[in-house]
Amino acid sequence: MPITYTNCGLALSGGGARGIAHIGVIKAMEELGIEASHVSGTSMGAVIGSFYAVGLSTGAMVDFFRKINLFSYKNYARKMPGFINPLVFEKFLRPCFEKDDFSSLKRKLYIATTNLLTGKGEILTDGQLIKAIMASASFPGIFAPVELNNQLYADGGITNNYPVGVLKPHCDFIIGSYVSPLKTIYKKELKSTMSVINRVFHVLMYNLEEPYFNDADIFIMPEGLSNVQLFNLKQVDAIMEAGYTAASAAIKNYSRQKME
Repeated sequence: MPITYTNCGLALSGGGARGIAHIGVIKAMEELGIEASHVSGTSMGAVIGSFYAVGLSTGAMVDFFRKINLFSYKNYARKMPGFINPLVFEKFLRPCFEKDDFSSLKRKLYIATTNLLTGKGEILTDGQLIKAIMASASFPGIFAPVELNNQLYADGGITNNYPVGVLKPHCDFIIGSYVSPLKTIYKKELKSTMSVINRVFHVLMYNLEEPYFNDADIFIMPEGLSNVQLFNLKQVDAIMEAGYTAASAAIKNYSRQKME
């Protein structure tokens, strides 16, 4: 039996390439007759959330990530604080949107970003769409910050990697998809300075976000994503399938419990 609510929310976390699993979550929702009216996303979750909000099919989303080549030498930033110029991302995103404005979307979209000037997290909901997406996905140190409305923005995951809270006042049912799982590791995996820094950052983020997992009526954390590298887009089909499998199981389990 399909889950039907007047205002259904979908919260999509950040997580780099792991966020492709969100496409599988959306595919499972569609097959099971669930449509979200409100979408929130951070970083990769903002990219895929915007695709869903504009009405892009899951097949078209997958094709997008199969074709994109962010790390071409042509995309390197010059005289900018980052390796990749985020404005290059615009040429990939623009064909996906008929109009570069939140108002053109079919679903209400909330994009989590971090304002580097104020040091505060912000939720963008109107105005320029493509720059808002790029701002949310500008992973610090890799992508240069994005200037928007005379402010400088970086990855939304710095302040709000799982933006479920923004949906609560507007939705009577929420599905949350989280793709940055924290697993136990071995000492040998912490041999370099960078590995320790990455681990500390991941532990900090996860523990800040975990208290909000229960804010979703259906919480989905796909398995098998821990070993997926943040910027490796070579496993698109496998990552999407992980999201699809987890979402299908979680939604069907929720429906069974409601019928008992």
